[in-house]
Amino acid sequence: MRILLLNPNTSRAMTAKIADAARGVAGPDVVIDAVCPATGAPAIESHVDEIAAAAAVVELIVADRDGVDPADAYVIACFGDPGLDAARELVEVPVIGIAEAAMHLAAVSGRHFGVVTTLSRTLGRARDLVARYGMDRACASLAATGIPVLDLEDTGSVAVETIARYSADAAASGADVIVLGCAGMADLCAELTARVGVPVVDGVAAAVGMASGMVRMGLGTSKRDEYAAPPVREPVRAGSGFAATVGPERREAAFAGGPGASVVPGVGGAAFAGGPGATAHAPGPPAASGCEIPRGGSGHRRDSSPGGAIPGVPTDVDDGYIRETQGA
Repeated sequence: MRILLLNPNTSRAMTAKIADAARGVAGPDVVIDAVCPATGAPAIESHVDEIAAAAAVVELIVADRDGVDPADAYVIACFGDPGLDAARELVEVPVIGIAEAAMHLAAVSGRHFGVVTTLSRTLGRARDLVARYGMDRACASLAATGIPVLDLEDTGSVAVETIARYSADAAASGADVIVLGCAGMADLCAELTARVGVPVVDGVAAAVGMASGMVRMGLGTSKRDEYAAPPVREPVRAGSGFAATVGPERREAAFAGGPGASVVPGVGGAAFAGGPGATAHAPGPPAASGCEIPRGGSGHRRDSSPGGAIPGVPTDVDDGYIRETQGA
């Protein structure tokens, strides 16, 4: 069984940390690979970052799906679960978001849970996910530590003390379980559980456990209605609302919607615009799957994707993964 972890920010250090946490709970027959985009948001800390993250998730899944050895399941390793619905349209295998997995597991572990996350500006998104996943009654509290995501690449004593303090406050306020609201906290579960005295759930571990269980049970993503494969449409000529240009040096795409729109470069050179007749001529970096750090193991190789991140639009995807691999 092979599970691919998708870290939608560009941090190599965090990608490696997430992979290590996943391997700690994966079974001996599970290969864990972890990838991140080569270009995009360094950290997912805003709604704009989340759009870039969702695009990266789609691009990485398409590249893997169309490769020589697609994963048996995918885990989106960002607590905002960016691109989750789009990702589920693209594949039939399980796709798990770490927030969804952590909240469901926490609701089984105790009656009430508290979420301890990074910056206060992310609390709105966390509240939205609590409601989406039907956890309004189970979620007792949401707390932001004020720690930026990239400060968690190397979790020092100050960060641990801060997260432990907020976790203890949540437990004192009635939380039976603590949910860690960032993939960068994945290595803190054992220490925090011992210090706070209640179970602490890391979404990366929760999602890997859920994904591997679904694979063993033969459960995938339903293709009825909402998560059916997205329609494939032929690009139309410029002036009709959609234009795309593909070349060896760049890949651009534009989605149109109101007069006078401008093109904004996005992840991997993708561009979203608004305006009938909008064209994409802002050069962006070539689409890349990420960059590669071999860690021994299975010898899986990711090949360039013949398909594109956007259905109907071919893309150039190079073979540059950050890849953390463990053999079966």
